[in-house]
Amino acid sequence: MQTTPSEANTPDYLPSVYKQFLNRFPEVAQAQGALARAVDQRSPFDERTDRLIKLALAIGAEAQGAVRSNVRKALQHGATTDEVRAVALAAITTCGFPTAIAALGWIEDVTTAEM
Repeated sequence: MQTTPSEANTPDYLPSVYKQFLNRFPEVAQAQGALARAVDQRSPFDERTDRLIKLALAIGAEAQGAVRSNVRKALQHGATTDEVRAVALAAITTCGFPTAIAALGWIEDVTTAEM
């Protein structure tokens, strides 16, 4: 079974802007959570693979917060640091060198903070 957004967001770290979003727009947060659960339940992949895919999408979108979040979640679901880094390296040929390097920096920030 997939992790719900509320379960996945129980770590000590949540960005303050995300906390503000939850408090200011609870109905939107609930709707987004329901959509995320529906997508997760439809996925044929295990949670680890889902998180690595979402990480790749976040890297491609150059979404720093989503990259950091999906690194944490991928690691929580059994991905290794090397696998997470490999996703960023794969972005070099598709998304470009600067995007991949930025993602590697964000990944290092998360993985060194987790140690």
